[in-house]
Amino acid sequence: MEHELKDIRYQSAKYKRLETLMNRVNEVSLKEEHRKQARNKATGVDGVTKDEYGEKLDENVASLNASMKKFSYKPLPVRRVFIPKANGKTRPLGIPSYEDKLVQGVMSGILSDIYEERFLDCSYGFRPGQSAHDAVKVINQTLMSRKVNYILEADIKGFFDNVSHDWLMKFLEHDIADKNFLRYIKRFLIAGVMEGTERKESELGTPQGGLISPVLANVYLHYTLDLWVEKVLKAKLKGEVHYVRYADDFILMFQYENEARTAMQLLKDRLKKFGLELAEDKTRILPFGRFKGTKEDFDFLGFTFFNTHTLSGKYRVGVRTSKKKMKAKRAAVKEWLRSRLTKPISDTMKIVRVSLLGHYNYYGVSGNFKMIQKFWEYVKYASYKMLNRRDQKGKMRYERFLWIWNYYIEKPHLTKDIWTVESKLI
Repeated sequence: MEHELKDIRYQSAKYKRLETLMNRVNEVSLKEEHRKQARNKATGVDGVTKDEYGEKLDENVASLNASMKKFSYKPLPVRRVFIPKANGKTRPLGIPSYEDKLVQGVMSGILSDIYEERFLDCSYGFRPGQSAHDAVKVINQTLMSRKVNYILEADIKGFFDNVSHDWLMKFLEHDIADKNFLRYIKRFLIAGVMEGTERKESELGTPQGGLISPVLANVYLHYTLDLWVEKVLKAKLKGEVHYVRYADDFILMFQYENEARTAMQLLKDRLKKFGLELAEDKTRILPFGRFKGTKEDFDFLGFTFFNTHTLSGKYRVGVRTSKKKMKAKRAAVKEWLRSRLTKPISDTMKIVRVSLLGHYNYYGVSGNFKMIQKFWEYVKYASYKMLNRRDQKGKMRYERFLWIWNYYIEKPHLTKDIWTVESKLI
């Protein structure tokens, strides 16, 4: 499977449009995708789990592959659930049926191999080797080393719900000549959504949660935004312009304020052409940089970027965990610990350890030690309170708690270097 797909990138670099892709969705690739699927995941409308499907794997995959060859295979509607957000609102999540996960997974891998040769370096998120930390590092180095005085902080209103199917298919047809492959992508787009017992049509958008949705979103924004910014917008403006996008979140950095305002209007017109719009309450232009010295800051990918200075008085961009994310994470910890009152202490502390390590791995960037230490201290305090409440013989002595805490929990530490300058960043 891996060897078979390796030549897609070679073909994508050599040819404008790719053919004969659908034959790569076969029994071998579908079984490989089955092996990649995680157990104990929420099921789609079919109610089928990985273990259940795997009981007759050969038979099931052979039947699925045969139906795809006859074009009788039609994806089921995704099951929509709503996930609570920190602001009290909810985020819709689509859960595909199990066979649809397999087909989407294989097709997503093919699309990723095609477009990795075509996507631009300004695009991050859902791409191999292009992580959130890479985006944060590029922003940090750009603000430190380039002529940046103004930030356009932008947010696309309901992006995943408003992707135009017609435009998306046109973008894909620009690079893919295999009509059968495109035909199945279209079927996934129009499969519909189940909310409880009600089926809703999906005339717009790509359901969040689908395995194929992230790469399709990147394709859409590659043509809608990335190429436009790099090839058109920058050519219209005289000053420096820098652009970083992570999935549907992006920022633009400008040398001149008037050009930032011009770009905002052009951006609105550009997005409108493709059925998208900016969220006015989350979009703004702010002064920022070594020559501004303002107290303004902006959030991106869960981090707050702010103006500060080194101990010797030199300008530096500071990066810390955003207050919004910190508040949400503390609330989540508090709620989770309440559910552990009757659970074994060792099991609870092992999960706390893994969760904190995950926190360090994401938020442990250069200069953010103070914030991850604050989070570590909060989790320590909340854990002690929880263990006190569950102790039937009276309050747990703090010395005993410290012994338990120190036995299981690693101290906070930084994990990501965003300060080291790389030649490609400057």
